[in-house]
Amino acid sequence: MMSDDDIERFEEERELELYREYRDVLPMFTYVIETERRFYLANQVQLTALDEGWVQVELNDAWVWDMFRPARFVASVRVMTRRDVNVEELAKRDEPTTIPDTPTTT
Repeated sequence: MMSDDDIERFEEERELELYREYRDVLPMFTYVIETERRFYLANQVQLTALDEGWVQVELNDAWVWDMFRPARFVASVRVMTRRDVNVEELAKRDEPTTIPDTPTTT
């Protein structure tokens, strides 16, 4: 039988593995999407406002942050929610990630 410490250590190891996978797959995606239940990476996102405050979120070519899923890559996802949805576009890899030096005048 597993002790509480064993279970906690197992969960910490799985979370670290998931973070490493996230870091490795991040460059493959264009958007980061956060809902009240899950965190996603995707290459296509469509938000549709529906009646009574509902929002439909459709993702294509996605990756799901969920340590208990055997397969985190999914072709499409549809989420229905009345809560906040956060969508961020990631910076392109060929864009500079630092502020360029400004010329100085003398």
